[in-house]
Amino acid sequence: MEAKSEVIQRLEAKAGRAFPHVLAARDLSAQTLCRLRELLQGHDPEDASIVVFGSFARGEYTAGSDIDWTLLVDGRADRVHFEKALAITKILHEAKFQPPSPFGVFDNVSFSHPLLHLIGGHDDTNRNTTQRILFLLESIAIGQRDALERVVDLVLHRYVGDDRGLLFSKRSKLVPRFLLNDIIRYWRTITVDFVNKQGFKGGWALRNVKLRTSRKLLFASGMLACFSLELFGKGEFRRGEGGVDPARVVRYLRERLRLSPLEQMCEVLLRPSISADTAQKVIGSYDAFMGILSDEGKRRHLSDLPFEAFGDDALFKEATSLTYTFQEGLDRVFFHEDDEIAGLVRQFGVF
Repeated sequence: MEAKSEVIQRLEAKAGRAFPHVLAARDLSAQTLCRLRELLQGHDPEDASIVVFGSFARGEYTAGSDIDWTLLVDGRADRVHFEKALAITKILHEAKFQPPSPFGVFDNVSFSHPLLHLIGGHDDTNRNTTQRILFLLESIAIGQRDALERVVDLVLHRYVGDDRGLLFSKRSKLVPRFLLNDIIRYWRTITVDFVNKQGFKGGWALRNVKLRTSRKLLFASGMLACFSLELFGKGEFRRGEGGVDPARVVRYLRERLRLSPLEQMCEVLLRPSISADTAQKVIGSYDAFMGILSDEGKRRHLSDLPFEAFGDDALFKEATSLTYTFQEGLDRVFFHEDDEIAGLVRQFGVF
């Protein structure tokens, strides 16, 4: 994770402005990643990876952010996993890292089996779906990467290998619909769950703004990753008599998913069809949102704002205005300025 992302720098040139809060968060994320690797060195068992999620994994870590993590086990259950998880929890607490949100979907230990084998069906719970999609879209291994890399690769092979329409049909567009539908399902799940959580005390305003910015960007980046075979991989996946090689598709998707959600969006915003004004609306508003999160007082204010007071609160109105600008930019990207993206959304995004 490097603060000076080449694609973000290119977008700054196109938009004609800097994105200081975005770059500051990336820098803090990179520094924190180094610190975590020093603190947790040697605490991941051979068959497991210590995996972090959320703003930290996206390169959007600020001083008030928490650390969402799990010990991903890709092997037999063993008491050492629980012992290591307790040790990691203690280390992070003593290092004064913000604990994970109580609304998080990860326990201290996660196992690969349900992520891989329970895709769809009655046993694929909201929690399991969310975990699986977050492993794909926003996860970083702190130490040993083998378990995480293996699980992500196997999950992608399920999505691609079971998608017969992608591999064998004669339709012209190469879009992994099985994967795309699960990403859409994840987005709808968190929007419904948001309403379920609004009765809980505290944090409503901050969760509302995050849903309409960082969570929405995560969903948009997942859609763009699914569209990337068409948008960026043309000519690489020609259909022969035997169809498309699933291993090549998985390798391509894996490389696309190594980009952060913001980088995924920046690559699309650099397309010639997308105007500089639209790039400014999307990333400029997101940068301003990151500025609010980086300000300890403003972040605490939104977190503590009572539900009944949000209608009269100046800071919440400011943040909400940013979400409208962000949405306007996304509308231009997905529906108006780029005919190829709009066509993919029409064909695959709804029905």
